[in-house]
Amino acid sequence: MGKLNIFAISFANTAGVFYAGTMVQGHVTIELTEPMKMRGVRLNFEGKAYVHWTERHSSGSGKNRRTTTRHYSATEKYFDQDVLLHGIWPSQGSSTSELPQGRHTFPFQLQLPPNLPSSFEGDHGHVRYVVSCKIDKPWKFDHKTKRPFTIISVLDLNSQPAYSQRLQGTNEKNLCCLCCKSGPISASFHLDRQGYVPGEAIRLSAEISNGANRRMDKSYVELRMIVTFHATSKSRTVTKPVAMLTRPAIPGHSEDVWSGEEMVIPPLPPSFLVGCSIIDIRYIIDRNNTGTSPQLNVDPSGPALDLEIPLEIVIGTIPLMSVVQQYPPSPPVGFNESSLWPTAPPMQGGASAPPPNMPPPSYNECITGRVDVRGEDDEHTRGEMSFAPAYTYYNWGRTPGALPPPLPEK
Repeated sequence: MGKLNIFAISFANTAGVFYAGTMVQGHVTIELTEPMKMRGVRLNFEGKAYVHWTERHSSGSGKNRRTTTRHYSATEKYFDQDVLLHGIWPSQGSSTSELPQGRHTFPFQLQLPPNLPSSFEGDHGHVRYVVSCKIDKPWKFDHKTKRPFTIISVLDLNSQPAYSQRLQGTNEKNLCCLCCKSGPISASFHLDRQGYVPGEAIRLSAEISNGANRRMDKSYVELRMIVTFHATSKSRTVTKPVAMLTRPAIPGHSEDVWSGEEMVIPPLPPSFLVGCSIIDIRYIIDRNNTGTSPQLNVDPSGPALDLEIPLEIVIGTIPLMSVVQQYPPSPPVGFNESSLWPTAPPMQGGASAPPPNMPPPSYNECITGRVDVRGEDDEHTRGEMSFAPAYTYYNWGRTPGALPPPLPEK
């Protein structure tokens, strides 16, 4: 432990979640068991996106066949700002001052740019924001600590009329068995609107007609997050299921109806990842007849091709005013302190957006997964090395007691 008992970064908003364009405020705590000589105490705020993956490529044939590994990557930086909390900058020399024994608190603040993309952790890249602090000790190892934090970009669903409009799709397919063609299976699938915020329930409506002799083993609706990572010379797309609902089998020559079943949207980053040019996020919800596509699925027994009706929804951070008026939000349960979550930005037209809730951390983490942000830090670095971004989550606008759906089994 040595002289340094406590070296930690804390935010005024204890959740460590901030909207783009707002102020990050907090303090650094240093507790010493005896005096310590140092040149200074410095903060660094960094925000950047990073994409990287590798691919194996083969060339030649026979004995001349070679396999190489190619790296694809891209970086985008949003800010990199240093703040001096105590002492002097390195450029001002190597003289030191002594920080007395005891606990010392150094406040800080940073005005965030307005067009930052939301925090995101993905399979081949991330958008990550970190504040780190260093106790600069010339001629000795430096003490360091760090803390990642979440930034959420503002996507107001009231900004586009299309987000409040109804979505609908239909499709039909004939099933074949050797030389015999069976009757068609057909379906229509519709949603009451395109735009939603996490915590809202998507009310699912579908009519499925099984004109075939074969039984449909089940039908299900799946919501998938489709992430495209852009390197300088190539792109890669990853599809991740984030929610699913299932209905039972449909016998041959019969029908089934989805009549408002609710799929609760889990805490997710907003669509498009606005502000980031190397990562794009979209959400698809629809139907088909196997488990391989992001659809409302009708699953025939035996081999068959998919019947697909894709519908793209938009996940925002500011809900539709019409929905807010229809479902007056209740106060957040268990999160009544304003310091636990930032005040939501105003809706289009100046109206106040309802306060979001903090989602259960364990559920949030199962969507994006916790990541190690250690990077190139050494053994002298303290702080939070494990991180999962947190996203807005509205506990209203759905049937009381409805919970986020479990993730599909892998």
